[in-house]
Amino acid sequence: MDWQLVIDCREPSRLVAFWAEALRYRAQPPPDGLPSWRDWYLSVGIPPEELGDDDGIDRLEDPAGAGPRIWFQAVPEPKTVKNRLHIDLKVGGGRSVPVAERRPRVDAEVARLTALGARVLGSMDDPDNGHYAVQLADPEGNEFCVV
Repeated sequence: MDWQLVIDCREPSRLVAFWAEALRYRAQPPPDGLPSWRDWYLSVGIPPEELGDDDGIDRLEDPAGAGPRIWFQAVPEPKTVKNRLHIDLKVGGGRSVPVAERRPRVDAEVARLTALGARVLGSMDDPDNGHYAVQLADPEGNEFCVV
């Protein structure tokens, strides 16, 4: 089975730029040799008024082909509530790695992501249960965690 993750957003190209760096993905080229996804959408009959003003860069792919493709679908309304689904970026090494080793790995990734435009929302620090994670928001406010 093939699948992709679809994330509703206001500015697809802005989120593509952020998440490409965050996930170490790349922009997915448009099909049929067209210069942009916008051109592809127009070629399949999507009305221009539904496409907004974005430049048509709205999809990511894993260069290694292992992870799912991600489509940032433009929608007119802003995000208003907490996500019902979120991404966990697993950089710490898992619970078999001591928290004292995971914490600096997580914190380094958080620093990298905030430099890219993420915002820290809070942390989950429970050393008694061997858990450490940081919750962030991407440039449009979508929550995700670094663990």
